[in-house]
Amino acid sequence: MKLRIHVEGKSYDVEVEVLADGATAPIAAPVAAPAPSPARPAAAPQAAPITAPSKPGAVDASKVLRAPIIGTVTQVKVSPGDVVAADDVIVIMEAMKMETKVATALAAKVKTVCVKAGEAVKSGQVLVEFE
Repeated sequence: MKLRIHVEGKSYDVEVEVLADGATAPIAAPVAAPAPSPARPAAAPQAAPITAPSKPGAVDASKVLRAPIIGTVTQVKVSPGDVVAADDVIVIMEAMKMETKVATALAAKVKTVCVKAGEAVKSGQVLVEFE
């Protein structure tokens, strides 16, 4: 029986022998050769992404610190009004018994702290808003 298998974006044509129950097959088998890839048309240039108008009350993505993983907040190291520098650790989280220190990429003043110690958060959830 011939099959086409896709591994990491490459296609391979392989031949598989189906054996009866209890039968054994040789362990060594020839390595499959990549399948010929179909011709693909050249990709059209991509247009610049269209940004949707911001909704009232929407948060500016450049002024927030988001959770990089699903986990539990174990420590919040800032309060509203605090001034932080780039690379300061703002929140410490735990996921699967591993500690993750979440740092800010910008120097700013803390506007709102959206989480507290002990709170479970989702990946991408806003932890802190900056002014």
